[in-house]
Amino acid sequence: MHPTPAASGALPRLVHALFVIQLISMGAMEMSWPFWPVHLQSLGASPGVLAFAGIAVYVGPMLGVALTSTFWGKVGDRFGHKPMMVRALLGLAITQLALTFTQDVWTILALRFLQGACAGYLAPAQAYGVSAVVPAVRGRLFAYLQVSTNVGSLAGALAGGLILDHATFFWINLIAALLCAVCAAAVAVLLPPRPAAGSAQGVKAVPSLPPTSGNAAPLQPSSWFASPVAGLLAVLGILLVARMLTQTPFAMYVRSVFAMDNWVVGLCYGLLSMGFIVSATLWARYFERLQGPDALVRMAWVAAACALLMVLAGATHSVAFFIALHFAWGVLLGATTPVLMAQISHATSGQHQGRILGVAQSTAQFSSMAGIALGGGLTQLLGLHSTYFLVAGAYACALAVIVAVLRMRGTRPGAAGLAGP
Repeated sequence: MHPTPAASGALPRLVHALFVIQLISMGAMEMSWPFWPVHLQSLGASPGVLAFAGIAVYVGPMLGVALTSTFWGKVGDRFGHKPMMVRALLGLAITQLALTFTQDVWTILALRFLQGACAGYLAPAQAYGVSAVVPAVRGRLFAYLQVSTNVGSLAGALAGGLILDHATFFWINLIAALLCAVCAAAVAVLLPPRPAAGSAQGVKAVPSLPPTSGNAAPLQPSSWFASPVAGLLAVLGILLVARMLTQTPFAMYVRSVFAMDNWVVGLCYGLLSMGFIVSATLWARYFERLQGPDALVRMAWVAAACALLMVLAGATHSVAFFIALHFAWGVLLGATTPVLMAQISHATSGQHQGRILGVAQSTAQFSSMAGIALGGGLTQLLGLHSTYFLVAGAYACALAVIVAVLRMRGTRPGAAGLAGP
């Protein structure tokens, strides 16, 4: 018996199954994430190769996902998103197994790129979930799945560290491969081919911004770049660039400014994710009652608040205040990516969810890579002290883009929506 979409605000059991599968698979991949530089160093490569490989081992999978997500999304729209989830998880399992037995740096980098190109699990999982819920709760769905990713990331990194303390890197990769294979089997056996077929298409979607023609029908791919989707993708990209600017200099910044131990670095980093975890679903519920430009107006307030927090983070020399600001930043981040993904999904017809979510995933990956590169380059050029002021500037740019999108759609940013909830 196939589950039916939620008729109310509740998420169906199928979505909870997706949550668990995504948590385990993402946690499996995150077990090795913090420790690749340590493993590469143990392989005895030259310092120049190690310097390149230490970056490429992370950028490679992101580039692979960015280049292929749209293609896999189109395939999923045509043949179903469940096969795409199984394919992605099997791709992760096979490449992770190959990495288990690989001791050559260049082969590792090639496999990491292939891992991203063959995987791309998140977009089909989101598209599959969209067909299991009514449009009114899509924001909650994206937040829920994003929370799964964050919890998996935290748990996976901890598990990887525990394994590495008592065993070798070989076992991290082998266990990750086995977990991904189990997740692929769970998707194949437990999930129906199409959850409540037609549910997503059978309910009229709420457009994320009012169409110029007055027609409320979701937009087709041919009109993406004349639609709200292009502006929403631009906002999504800039917000992710801002989020990733601190990725490269973060540990050095905390150590140099506050002269604190590494556990403080880990605490700040973890609290950012924890803030997201505790707030994302609450933000999704809040944004569910906002239609049209009201959602973007509130997003403008979120971007402005993030910019203010980053200015305070860059100016403070109190480690306790800095830690509190990181948690508050995480809370605000819960109102960004999941909400924007829901808005993008609302603006696209149900038959093309895989494609548009693939485009959004590619945008996210390219933006994340750009943020990492810019953060590393600009802080080397301008100094570590500029790190959080650069992030504040990026959020100011995001605010300007949101205002521009609202103006293009005929909405004044100072309208009633700015008056508050």
